[in-house]
Amino acid sequence: MVKVKGLEPYRPKEELAKQIASKPYDVLNSEEARQAAQDNPYSFLHVVKSEIDLQKNISPYDEKVYQKAADNLQKMKDEGWLYKDKPETFYIYRQIMDGHEQYGIVVAASVDDYVDGKIKKNEKTREKKEKDRINHVKTTNAHTGPVFLTYNGQDKINNLVAEIAQSKPDYDFVAEDGIQHTVWSTSEAESAKIKDYFDEVPHTYIADGHHRSKAAYEVRKMRKEENPDHTGEEEYNYFLSVLFPHQQLEILDYNRVVQDLNGLSKDDFLDKIEKNFEIEPVPDKKTAKPKERNHMGMYIDGEWYSLRVKKGSFDDNDPVKRLDVQILMDNLLSPVLEIGSPRTDDRIDFVGGIRGLEELEKRVDSGEAVAFAMYPTSIEEVMDIADAGKLMPPKSTWFEPKLRSGLFVHDID
Repeated sequence: MVKVKGLEPYRPKEELAKQIASKPYDVLNSEEARQAAQDNPYSFLHVVKSEIDLQKNISPYDEKVYQKAADNLQKMKDEGWLYKDKPETFYIYRQIMDGHEQYGIVVAASVDDYVDGKIKKNEKTREKKEKDRINHVKTTNAHTGPVFLTYNGQDKINNLVAEIAQSKPDYDFVAEDGIQHTVWSTSEAESAKIKDYFDEVPHTYIADGHHRSKAAYEVRKMRKEENPDHTGEEEYNYFLSVLFPHQQLEILDYNRVVQDLNGLSKDDFLDKIEKNFEIEPVPDKKTAKPKERNHMGMYIDGEWYSLRVKKGSFDDNDPVKRLDVQILMDNLLSPVLEIGSPRTDDRIDFVGGIRGLEELEKRVDSGEAVAFAMYPTSIEEVMDIADAGKLMPPKSTWFEPKLRSGLFVHDID
């Protein structure tokens, strides 16, 4: 059974919650983050994208960036913008996006559960991002962005959450992107019920936050080795998470962009991919947008194409091999464009579906070679793969709405 406990977090003063809460570190590039925070000294982007407060040409992986994040977080505490809340408390976190509601429970999840497989992984990570998150946690001594976990929803948990959500919220605001964020704290009795209920949940799944989870594990290993009096109950043994019932979740497409055609002309490229795909020119991105599995859109040289996966070109009995993102990798990206491991190959990039297919056009029109629009992976596929003990390729799922950073900070010292 999974182990969760309440938090003793730093969190924003009520009147500053909207200004502090920011998008997560991995949905904005440095320039976008710089623009988003330029008139807002309270923005948590100063912590999760702290390169915005340094010279523009600095690498986001420079040691100075992590130290700046630690300094900015400490400033927020010293100024009283973030305050230390009562210990062992669970929180309810609701998000509303375009009429869709989802209710999560904010917890401290166990690193031991991650190690033991009770928190199930389903996606490979990228080495550079692993190191980035490890350095960020290690230097700030905090988990500054929550891991998005899901579980098989249960009526008694849903009913308790609904009951708590009838009370007055601690925070309730609509962010600049139109998404509503509402937070309720729980009473001691409610927190005890939540803990007891999750004692009966056999396992959870990482929906979003594989790199943050891995960083929590790696930093815990470091802290454990450094602490001769390690007991297993120190805060570094837990990491900031939000648990959502799987029935409430929505997944968007996670698209791909490749820098070059591996020395091929456009015509040669199209000839080679005909082996495994039926190719049809289409008039626009709306027509190209995939509407079912085994259908992909492709944008190259100012034109959209529809790609249909040919039958027999993949193993339909393998839960990973039949994923569209893996089919694209096995039948096109690897054999034709010679993309190596998507964990490390810098020739490929990933674009979340929230940006729309306009972003794919923009990237290719600006000099990259080809973009692929994907059909979203389903939550059932995610859970099936995790239950089978297998892993999806990196960047297979894009969950929306994203959890805001800065509403909760979990110190690990």
